[in-house]
Amino acid sequence: MKFNNPPALILIDIQKGLEEVDYYGGGRNNPEAEQQAASLLAIWRRKKYPIYHIKHLGKPPSPLTPGTVGNEIKDIVKPLSDEPIVEKDTNSAFMGTPLHQMLQDSGVTDLVLVGLTTPHCVSSTARMAGNLGYKTYVVADATAAFDTLGPDGARYEADLVHRVCLASLHREFATVIESDILIPNVLNSTKKE
Repeated sequence: MKFNNPPALILIDIQKGLEEVDYYGGGRNNPEAEQQAASLLAIWRRKKYPIYHIKHLGKPPSPLTPGTVGNEIKDIVKPLSDEPIVEKDTNSAFMGTPLHQMLQDSGVTDLVLVGLTTPHCVSSTARMAGNLGYKTYVVADATAAFDTLGPDGARYEADLVHRVCLASLHREFATVIESDILIPNVLNSTKKE
């Protein structure tokens, strides 16, 4: 793995409202996803690599509705004052937001995606990033999914949903990777001056 430029860490919808598991499906996989994202965030800060926090603006009765505690970014990845927060009201972090222009203005070509949830905003953002030409990585152990009901009422467990979504992204829109493979490559990369 070789980065063309310092990769940008895109932290997607790591918000307090996503603690309301019952609202989102009743079960969730990968309870350590936020901690993995926080570990990557600490590395990005140390390396002074680009960081973008994505925040979803839900509509009532969503737990992510603006003006509610649920809309706040979780403390574990709380943005620093110089880290941009990009607000969105669709699944993709690129739709109706300045993210693509911000990345282009900064010369970013490689993206590392973490956050919630794998089948929704992570997947939508990864697909669009791939289509826009970014070299995109989705960190499997820093993302998570909820149980999902199919149109026939069948319940699909969160871990299955997570794994199938990652499989559909891999080698088509992004490279799916685990933190322990990503971290040494980030630590050994050097920032172009």
